[in-house]
Amino acid sequence: MSGTGPFRIVAINPGATSTKYGVFMDDVPTTTGAVAHSETELAPFATLPVTAQLDMRLAALLASGQRGLEEAVAAADAVVGRGGLLEPLPGGTYVIDDDVIADLRAARRGEHASNLGPMLARRLAATAGCPAYLVDPVSVDEWPDVARYTGLAGIERESLSHALNSRAVARRHARRHDRSYDALRLVVVHMGTGITVSAHAGGRMVDACNSMDEGPFGMDRAGGLPVSRLLELAESVAADKVPLRRRIFGGGGVQSYLGTSDLRAVIQRIDDGDEYAADVINAMLYQVVREAGAMAAVLDGRLDAVLLTGGMVHAASIAERLAARLSWLAPVHTYPGEDELRALAEGALRVLRGEQPALRYAEHRLPRRRLRTP
Repeated sequence: MSGTGPFRIVAINPGATSTKYGVFMDDVPTTTGAVAHSETELAPFATLPVTAQLDMRLAALLASGQRGLEEAVAAADAVVGRGGLLEPLPGGTYVIDDDVIADLRAARRGEHASNLGPMLARRLAATAGCPAYLVDPVSVDEWPDVARYTGLAGIERESLSHALNSRAVARRHARRHDRSYDALRLVVVHMGTGITVSAHAGGRMVDACNSMDEGPFGMDRAGGLPVSRLLELAESVAADKVPLRRRIFGGGGVQSYLGTSDLRAVIQRIDDGDEYAADVINAMLYQVVREAGAMAAVLDGRLDAVLLTGGMVHAASIAERLAARLSWLAPVHTYPGEDELRALAEGALRVLRGEQPALRYAEHRLPRRRLRTP
């Protein structure tokens, strides 16, 4: 499909307790909103796969028709959903087909609310008779094999990252500077609840830290941990009421030190003289700088820019301190926030305009383990 537009695009981004949506004319939002899902609504699904919430979330979305969503879907040229925990695949815009849905239902890479994104998009698109797409899911994998080694045979690094926002910001930066994304060499620092630092070259995300396993600690994620100490903790965890995985992912990072994952509250504590809170944030930023330096090394030290993005970058104290420490690598540019709805719409728009093809998941998904064996 190709044309000049303007195109009406509906974007869907499900989270743990809400489903965000946006209606776009090309890449300009005309309506955005979020449908909250209460504890009462979610309780019946507590022990079920996340995909069991599909009908409930779809009904809740359509019930918000007073904001024009249902009418927009009926007139949509495409519906696009945030991609879930799919098998590894190159970046791009993918048709949501039976293969996509089957893998999300199987949830071999884990349960996550984003697994609902393509399912919701496909159901909505069916009512309008328009195509359904997903864009740059968290499983985007464009690494060379050398980046997969860990030092222990049988365990490989996995590419799971904030690919959607990181790649969208890289493209946005390229347009702003009249350059092609393919021609730029970038380090992108995404600072949300978790932190992804990634290296981009030749229009590909060639390395990134997986915030579930490595890299800087974030607001509630532990990042990389000393292996020997982690083993000691695992051996003693039987007496602990909180599962180890939850302590690391959801209860780690700033949350584990300060008892909160609310950055605004932490900054207020620092402003009120809390030196311990300042130490924790200093350590987090130190780790971000260290990881950005590592990604610059992946690019042989030849960078066009360092891009700072994500919700934490709204805090001037965070952005300014990182910019000061990273400016020796390359010019630093800030793109605050995580505008995932717009990123989804932009991915669909590139296909609708004929700027890139719509890819098929079954033709591009990659084996999870890629390294040769003896």
